[in-house]
Amino acid sequence: MKILFIADQESEAFWDYFRKEDFEGIDLIISCGDLKASYLSFLATMVSVPVLYVHGNHDDKYKFDPPEGCICIEDQIYEYNGIRILGLGGSHRYKSGDNQYTNKQMRRRVKKLRYKLWKSKGFDILVAHSPARGVHDDEDPCHQGFHVFNELMEQYHPKYFVHGHVHMNYGRKFPREDMVGDTKVINAYEKYMVEI
Repeated sequence: MKILFIADQESEAFWDYFRKEDFEGIDLIISCGDLKASYLSFLATMVSVPVLYVHGNHDDKYKFDPPEGCICIEDQIYEYNGIRILGLGGSHRYKSGDNQYTNKQMRRRVKKLRYKLWKSKGFDILVAHSPARGVHDDEDPCHQGFHVFNELMEQYHPKYFVHGHVHMNYGRKFPREDMVGDTKVINAYEKYMVEI
């Protein structure tokens, strides 16, 4: 199964120069946040696969204008062809906004998922907007990762943790991939393909 992860930057190749053949073999598209609703709706219309998403810190407008034809997986475990996908969007709180959380608030969101996590026997992919603390994050309040994401990886050993938020074009040397125990951590900035 092939999954296309997207985040933070609309791909010109996919939007301005769309070619159906670029999506051959893709089974699922997952947004890790901060993409225009119209971009996600466009992909859902043009590519005949489910488009899932979590909210980025700049996606407050989704409340009034959500991506059409797409599936929000916030605080859900979405199963697709036997793959369990946990969605936890938003960033570390650095100002007011619907999709910003303190470490305590994010931990509370995860705590509310205990029954779902037990029922599904864990998850295979963690999809978030922000990274985990100390892995692909930074020290400024906006780009700090969440401690609870490290705990989720340690407890459930998902195969992948895919996030956005930390742009690869910032000029800082952020890695695209990392390993944390058994989990491959991926920054999905613009686009990233995973084959499971």
